Amino acid sequence: MSQEETQGPGPGPGPDTDAPSAPSAAGPVDPRKRRAVVAALMLAMGLAALDSTIVSTAVPQIVGDLGGFSVFSWLFSGYLLAVTVTLPVYGKLSDTFGRKPVLIAGAAIFLLGSLLCALAWNMAALIAFRIVQGLGGGALQGTVQTLAADLYPLKQRPKIQAKLSTVWATSAVAGPAVGGVLAAYADWRWIFLINLPIGALALWLIVRHLHEPARTPGPRPRIDWAGALAVFACGGVLLTALVQGGVAWPWLSAPSIALLGTGLALVALTVVIERRAAEPIIPGWVWRRRTIAAVNLALGALGLLMVAPTVFLPTYAQAVLGLAPIAAGFVLSVWTLSWPVSAALSQHVYRRIGFRNSALIGIGTAALLLLAFPFLPYPGEPWQPALLMLLLGAALGLFQLPLLIGVQSIVVWSERGTATGSVLFCRQTGQTLGAALFGAIANGVLATRLGGAGDLDAVTRSLGSGAPSDHVRHAVADAVHAVYYGAACAAGLAFLVLLLMAPRRFPILKSAADS
Repeated sequence: MSQEETQGPGPGPGPDTDAPSAPSAAGPVDPRKRRAVVAALMLAMGLAALDSTIVSTAVPQIVGDLGGFSVFSWLFSGYLLAVTVTLPVYGKLSDTFGRKPVLIAGAAIFLLGSLLCALAWNMAALIAFRIVQGLGGGALQGTVQTLAADLYPLKQRPKIQAKLSTVWATSAVAGPAVGGVLAAYADWRWIFLINLPIGALALWLIVRHLHEPARTPGPRPRIDWAGALAVFACGGVLLTALVQGGVAWPWLSAPSIALLGTGLALVALTVVIERRAAEPIIPGWVWRRRTIAAVNLALGALGLLMVAPTVFLPTYAQAVLGLAPIAAGFVLSVWTLSWPVSAALSQHVYRRIGFRNSALIGIGTAALLLLAFPFLPYPGEPWQPALLMLLLGAALGLFQLPLLIGVQSIVVWSERGTATGSVLFCRQTGQTLGAALFGAIANGVLATRLGGAGDLDAVTRSLGSGAPSDHVRHAVADAVHAVYYGAACAAGLAFLVLLLMAPRRFPILKSAADS
């Protein structure tokens, strides 16, 4: 029997509660030091969360200075690829060598990439340095989430996760404004230089206040470098195919077929390498334990459905509702208000009915809200989609956090980084797949409605030249409605995966971190 099947749930009044709390085995005992470490984690998470949103508003200034308009999208795609493919690698490394050295190394790489970005002399150099940033960003995202579970027992984890969710929400709202101000009144290079003092403070707090327990002497850990390289190459090739397919070249063109074929061959090679490795980067137990496998698939579907509002709602708000860009951004940003609040309150739900049932309520509600979007009146009022987004954020907060905390609570300390990395990797991969899939759906609907006269990017670019015609507005509405139907299907898929695969009671371990 697997470890998951032989370990029972801890005692307590609820189906997923754990034993009484005690100091974390991996975190500082002194509450003052723990508060300092939490501040460092929030700063580190803020660096990763702020990065994409702050850069987006400075693109016109960057392109005007460096040129390279045809490839500027790689400022985001390159960073995303590097973050995604390194998440499982850093997760395994943090289990092998500890969280502190991995977090310090990741923060240092991120800050080095930020400095190099500020010094970039052309677009190619800036893209390359953004990839360096992403190599550090993967360590920031994964290790911060793992340390959050190390520092607090199960009953207190919603508090720290709510704080981290608030960091993401604040970054989503403040990032575009800060980026726009810096680009307009200073220089676009300051959007990267601003990372240096924040990151330096986070590093200082981590070095000074984070003390992990002494590791038991044993044989020298083996690092699966071949597996790490294979994972990086496989993920990079496949994600490049998904990001660029239908954008830089048609889906059925030679580049797409070559990349997808190479990616599948690398998948097979990665499986062979990992099965032979003594300490694989992606161990088989991540998928053999049905609880973790179910959560991985469910959060992959979450990444998929998140693309619908984040990518397509702003265009809908501008083209269909006739809003200015700032007002359109507000329609989207309201879900960042309800998501952390719902996540913080989710503990009162999952302590009574369990992790799985809480997540089922959240994703079931999200599916209904996504299905309701196409039935909004045309053209409608801005408060209508804003209300749906507010409710959607609350539903997804109730869905995601119980699953993340649940997975982190069914593994021992030496597996927690790997499990957390696999969950985040699946969510990031889902977002990349969703961008490619829903982009193809939206462009297909637009081509049908407009007689092949354009795609969503062309419509978006034309918004600055004046109000679109009613025919175009209807076409955009139909395209976004189709995307929301697809997102609702993704939510339904997550619901079925949890219902059929995840156990009703997560097998919580009575470990030193939570006992």
